[in-house]
Amino acid sequence: MLYAIGDIHGMRDRLEELIASLPLQPEDRLLFIGDYVDRGPDSAGTVDFLIELEQRHSCVFLIGNHESMFLSFLGWKGQHYFGGEAFLYNGGETTLESYGYLQADKHADKRFQLPPPHEKFFRSMRLHYAEGEYLFVHAGLGRGSLALSDPKYALEHESPREILWQRSTIDLPHSLGATIVYGHTPLPDFQVRWNLPYSIGIDTGCVYGGPLTAIRLPDESIFQV
Repeated sequence: MLYAIGDIHGMRDRLEELIASLPLQPEDRLLFIGDYVDRGPDSAGTVDFLIELEQRHSCVFLIGNHESMFLSFLGWKGQHYFGGEAFLYNGGETTLESYGYLQADKHADKRFQLPPPHEKFFRSMRLHYAEGEYLFVHAGLGRGSLALSDPKYALEHESPREILWQRSTIDLPHSLGATIVYGHTPLPDFQVRWNLPYSIGIDTGCVYGGPLTAIRLPDESIFQV
């Protein structure tokens, strides 16, 4: 079985509780939809936990728009990293605080450097993933991709900006022949966003007071804390 987990946003305690509640078997795998950092109180601790978790279970980590902004803010270059100028306006201060940057001596060298295991973790993140009858992206796909019939081609040719930020197409029907599982856009009532057979949204607003959600595939069972 594959368990896909929604946006965490620095809520390490909620993540630990959710993972402990899952009926995981040795052969099961975990996929994380992105947005590990920002807004919540413990972004660095969340990454620590995910790094440790990967030692025990097979994991796939997707990049979210908040990782894209964070790493762009740190000066990383590449098509996946952009929007750094908006990082602090989107909860980035809590991420810097969790890494101890805001508590550093004002006379000390203020250049921010990620711990090497965290840098390795962030460099391992994927933009998208496909398995069976499901496609996984952080936010969505553009209208042009939804009109295609080849999901692999759609993922490989979609722009990172659409995959990381798209909101306007999430409830649209498409011809890809697979269900898109995504995060990024919670409903006002923090429920799972069911739009079968086209898509399932699993950002349920954990950092805003909603639950943290996992969906088990392919039976589409929901687990929440």
